[in-house]
Amino acid sequence: MKSTLTWILVVPASVLLGLVFNYFNVAAAWILAGILIAGGTALVRKQELVLNKHIEKSGRGVIGVLAGLPLVGVGIGEVTPFVLPGLVLSVITVALGIGAGVMLAKSVKGISPQTGILCMLPGGSSTIPVIAMETGADYRLVALSQYLRLLIVSLSLPLVTSIFNVHAGAVAEETDTWWGAVLLVVFALVGPYIGKLLHFPAPHIFAPLLLTVAAGQFIPEALIMPNFVAVIGFLIIGWFCGGGLSVPVLKIFARQLPMTLLFIIITIATCAATALLLTAWLDISYFDAYLATSPGGLETVLALAHEGGSSPAVVSVQLIRLMTLLVLAGYLSTIIRWIIKRGRG
Repeated sequence: MKSTLTWILVVPASVLLGLVFNYFNVAAAWILAGILIAGGTALVRKQELVLNKHIEKSGRGVIGVLAGLPLVGVGIGEVTPFVLPGLVLSVITVALGIGAGVMLAKSVKGISPQTGILCMLPGGSSTIPVIAMETGADYRLVALSQYLRLLIVSLSLPLVTSIFNVHAGAVAEETDTWWGAVLLVVFALVGPYIGKLLHFPAPHIFAPLLLTVAAGQFIPEALIMPNFVAVIGFLIIGWFCGGGLSVPVLKIFARQLPMTLLFIIITIATCAATALLLTAWLDISYFDAYLATSPGGLETVLALAHEGGSSPAVVSVQLIRLMTLLVLAGYLSTIIRWIIKRGRG
């Protein structure tokens, strides 16, 4: 009964804060609102705020569908010329994230290598914390680190746009159907159970993602996620991540904060440097290359690319890197065990 009363307060408070954040265009507004309200509640109660497991799975499924939607309607022929540059950039950013994650785990007590690496992997901020839940990492530290980076990157992107004096173009009308929206909701609800049955890595993410991409090959125009469903999914993830917060977790995060901030700066600088390489490689503008290499804030990147009339390189390179990160993160526990075994051998 006490738990029910708590949720009666948490849900409307999260919605209200999310509306405020959304009004002021705060990055990841709804997830941050869920984290702050649930986290604050857990800290005040000095007790973890437990979320119903079926609701939690549904939230993960929504994130999986949203991760797959940018791939809908993107033909293989459009992506092929950018596969090699995308993979090269993926190797650079992944190597940077793994190196920083290992350093973080060695320097801060209470952080495992897996948690450290997922904290530091750039990109996929909505999906990496979910994968952390499923691979045994501390999803609370991962969420705090990922959304701190997302906020910094997303705030910097409009500044870059203003420097390059990019103006908004005409926005194309989207066509959707009610049954396409219902289909995506079904993917989000059923996908996690299919992924578990088929033993996918991070099943709650990958199965809905693959279902969405597969359907998108046949009915791309119909697949548009209703905004309110996306909001519910974001809030659920926020509640799950924030509900597990405690004073000890915040103390660990405070100890890792200087290194996390330093790495965020290094990552942005590295990606800005690799944008110079991409400019020469693909013969595109530096603005497009910068958006293509941005370490996160995919929604902001896609919006700015659309407004600026950017080349297909932006979307293609970002999606290739996102998929590389998701696959790596899904198998991260296996990879770490292999590395440890090789080291002992």
